[in-house]
Amino acid sequence: MATELHNLSDYDPSVTPSGKGKKVGIVYAEWNSEITYALRDGAIKTLTENGVEQSDITVMSVPGSFELIYGAAQMAKSNSFDSIIAIGCVIRGDTPHFDYICEGVTAGLSKLNVEYDTPVIFGLITTNNLLQAQERSGGRLGNKGDECAVTALHMMDRHNWLRNEGFIK
Repeated sequence: MATELHNLSDYDPSVTPSGKGKKVGIVYAEWNSEITYALRDGAIKTLTENGVEQSDITVMSVPGSFELIYGAAQMAKSNSFDSIIAIGCVIRGDTPHFDYICEGVTAGLSKLNVEYDTPVIFGLITTNNLLQAQERSGGRLGNKGDECAVTALHMMDRHNWLRNEGFIK
């Protein structure tokens, strides 16, 4: 596993762009709340440590991971955010439901990245069991929420570069 080789909370602040003046939307699933709340809180902490004002972070919950698509789409349509982080957790069960949810959320969030001018960060963790989810939400492998926040900071920086170079109007 790639995560076994890299702690999700490790990043180099010296090469992480500042979020000063940026607005970030976070949409998170309430399902598996023990995990998603920790991911959400990690993202918020990392964003504020890197210059995003608490007042510039809008947080919205949705019932489950599939609904992340709707929440992120509404945020993207509003044109109010410099980046959107979608956070959820799907744990494999005994039925193929896991596969359908994971594929649907992946396709839906990917589509938003193509259709809108706002980077949407994929913060859905997909695990085989609760322990793996706990390890990725502040446990021994770090917090995927931290990684999502750092990704958002980098993508907002790339978006600004694309705009400054004339690739985005």
